[in-house]
Amino acid sequence: MITDPTAVFFVLAAVVWVAVVLEARFAVFRSVGSAFLSIALGLVLSNAGVIPGTSPAYDFLVGPAVSAGIVLILLSVDFRTVMKAGPTMLAAFGIGALGTAIGATVGAFLLRGGVGPETWKLAGQYTATYTGGGANFAAVGAALDTSGELFAAGIAADVIITGVWLMVCLMAPVLFARTGREEAAAPSPHAAPGSTPVAAVEDEESGGLQERLYAAVGSVRLTDLGALATIVLGCLWVSGWLGERFPLPSVIWLTTLALLLAQIPRVQGIRGAAVVGNYLILIFLASNGAKSVVANIVALGPSVVYFALVTVAIHGVIIFGIGRLVGLDLRTLAVASQANIGGPASAMAIATARGYTDKLLPGVAVGLLGYAVGNYIGLAVAAGLEGVLG
Repeated sequence: MITDPTAVFFVLAAVVWVAVVLEARFAVFRSVGSAFLSIALGLVLSNAGVIPGTSPAYDFLVGPAVSAGIVLILLSVDFRTVMKAGPTMLAAFGIGALGTAIGATVGAFLLRGGVGPETWKLAGQYTATYTGGGANFAAVGAALDTSGELFAAGIAADVIITGVWLMVCLMAPVLFARTGREEAAAPSPHAAPGSTPVAAVEDEESGGLQERLYAAVGSVRLTDLGALATIVLGCLWVSGWLGERFPLPSVIWLTTLALLLAQIPRVQGIRGAAVVGNYLILIFLASNGAKSVVANIVALGPSVVYFALVTVAIHGVIIFGIGRLVGLDLRTLAVASQANIGGPASAMAIATARGYTDKLLPGVAVGLLGYAVGNYIGLAVAAGLEGVLG
């Protein structure tokens, strides 16, 4: 097994390269996208014993690397895109949050015998994490004083189910789209020359983001790279400083700073931000796949895994079922679901990978909303179940 962090980075870089090449050259892989391929290849390699399920490389990618990717992609986003899908995205997010709370409650009643006396605590943690993201899992667990063993088991199950659900959301609009327009709204960035899909028209209004995710417009100069490095490191530093002094997660400050800077014309003229940010998101997704080691979950016992699975499955049935009944499109539902389950970075990954340029900012916005409300909803569910399950 390859354990050296540098070698693990090499493998992950190769995974992303292979995924992008496969997407570009073969129609069958183009339909699933490089994000799905990166996760799947990482998962296969880790479960085959080629790379480990835990590594300092993954810790770096889930921290500074994905934060840098968020900044770089947001530097290419125009506020006008929010107007395209904001209200529907918020509605989809609300349906998803309701589905998560119902799913965790049902899971608690079904699996309390297997999970044990702290079932209500885990229900609160799963509600929190599948409303806003992984940061909420840790916050609610600390607030409820969940035992170390159950906490670790819950995290392991969360990683597996979150990775699987990310792949489901990547594929759902392709597999279950009902109309040709929904398919056309999310073309591959490697579409045949001369084609003019709907998303390409929308993308003109957002500054050509879809194209810039895969190729810089014009040559990237050393001054561009210097400016990008300065902006990214500055945003990381300032957001961390603000996060220590004000009662808001640093990711909220990070996103706000990046979005404000993105509206400055001189910053918009910097080349290469989107393509570098897209690469960092893809290698982050590959590491998520690598962390999904099935053997680790089996060793912990099935009840905790089933709990996470039931919670996310019911969330999925409700958000896609009710969402479609009230007329919401599959692209919005997929991005909103990832904002619930994985947080802003995962919502951005879905929007980026599938070319949903009009869903990028709304997806990040509701992901941040999930961070804000996830802890409250999780603690409320835990308190209600404690009175019933004790």
